[in-house]
Amino acid sequence: MKPTPSQLEELARRDPVLGAAMARVAPFPGFPAGPLARGSHFQAIARSITFQQLAGAAARTIYGRVCELTPGPRFPTVDECLALPDTAFRNAGLSAAKTRAIKDLAGRCTDGSVRLRSVARMTDAQVAEMLSGVWGIGEWTAQMFLIFRLGRLDVMPAGDLGVREGVRLLDGLDERPTPGAVLARAEPWRPLRSVAAWVMYRLCDEARGG
Repeated sequence: MKPTPSQLEELARRDPVLGAAMARVAPFPGFPAGPLARGSHFQAIARSITFQQLAGAAARTIYGRVCELTPGPRFPTVDECLALPDTAFRNAGLSAAKTRAIKDLAGRCTDGSVRLRSVARMTDAQVAEMLSGVWGIGEWTAQMFLIFRLGRLDVMPAGDLGVREGVRLLDGLDERPTPGAVLARAEPWRPLRSVAAWVMYRLCDEARGG
């Protein structure tokens, strides 16, 4: 989903500091896009689990190894994940915790307690609540799914280090703000907090010279 030009202009007017950053970085592309737009909802969430708390290069290597466990280029399907032994995931580099999370997600997709075919009709809060019932899935994974897979426009992953660092850069702070401070700072960004979060990531890229 992509906001209209008038919505983006209104966001920039409400927060001129953010507006200046928006004018400097690349235009908001809209989502779903990128890696989380590929494959099924299950595969998108499994990818997010794989990438949790890992540097990008290491996560991509492990993710690629897991994809090679089954035919085709994609992450294993629900049925394939349930059929694979835990040792196959572990040998590919997944931790025991991530293996358990992916297996639990697959099991819940099968028993109906996670209804991924219905997420388009759910509110953000309903999606987050449903996913948080999966072992090992927390708020961050649910938020990444909401933004990058479902294209929801008003999600603020305040605990994300990239978002916190982006707010520090945006406001010229000496230290990263706490998640609570980020949430308070993000109030003027409603109902486009996902757009602002994306700008925070781009500010981090800019600071790294990317």
